[in-house]
Amino acid sequence: MKTSVVGLGAMGAGIAGNLEKAGLLHGAWNRTAANGEKAAAEFGFPFTADLAAAVSDADVVITSVSMDGDLIEISEKLAQLLKPGSIVVDTSTVAQATAVKAAEIFAAKQVSFIDGPVSGGPEGAKKATMVMMLGGDADIIEKIKPVTDAISRMAIRMGDNGAGQATKAVNQIMVAGINQAVTEALAFGQASGLNMDDVIALISQGAAGNWFLEQRGPNMTKDIFTPGFKMVLHNKDLNICKNMAADLGVSLPVIDNTLTDYATLLEQGHGDDDISTLYRTKKAMFQK
Repeated sequence: MKTSVVGLGAMGAGIAGNLEKAGLLHGAWNRTAANGEKAAAEFGFPFTADLAAAVSDADVVITSVSMDGDLIEISEKLAQLLKPGSIVVDTSTVAQATAVKAAEIFAAKQVSFIDGPVSGGPEGAKKATMVMMLGGDADIIEKIKPVTDAISRMAIRMGDNGAGQATKAVNQIMVAGINQAVTEALAFGQASGLNMDDVIALISQGAAGNWFLEQRGPNMTKDIFTPGFKMVLHNKDLNICKNMAADLGVSLPVIDNTLTDYATLLEQGHGDDDISTLYRTKKAMFQK
């Protein structure tokens, strides 16, 4: 199954690398060629400078972009280039309505669309351990199983187009809550004079243990915030979640509180830090 990747950022590069290892990669393109070439060299796959050449005759195209507008723009371009019967799988995090609109753009050209946002971060993309939340036709999702098997450890159909993005919203709200809980608790522990390496090692093995604590805790308590998942992107995702919640007639405190904290951090220039940069605001609570 010839598969191309469009967008070779933190997630797309790892996806392309695993497709190359599986013998499925047909082409790999990035809007900024220099960044695409760098990613190709790092992850070991050939870079294609021309979009048409990258997706020509592809059976499946995986897109990975940052913003809703980017997805609509690239969808309109791809719709003119792809053969009828091909499949587009978008791994971006966008609004549910944006995924539905992209599906309509492709349907007009007899191209199937699956919204397939992912969780697991760049590490998961690199190691093919991320999970995929798929929205779209069940038969099409079954057809692309060799591709999803090559780039993820789990891919589940959540419903029709848009359901994948709705599931990702659940994930991003939960990430915000975990981020709030872990950073606040560790800041409390540090202010109490505890050895934080010991705290993290011990608590990670108990009822409060979680991936974020284990993977980000040791760095954040040393004021190291290398991404990871950039805070500016989670901020974007939570604004999507906020709008979706508003459509349901509710306001969720974990979203509102995290967006307030992120606004402060963005003003301070920390947008490109890992989301664990939230620790900065929690430490400040104990320094008043």
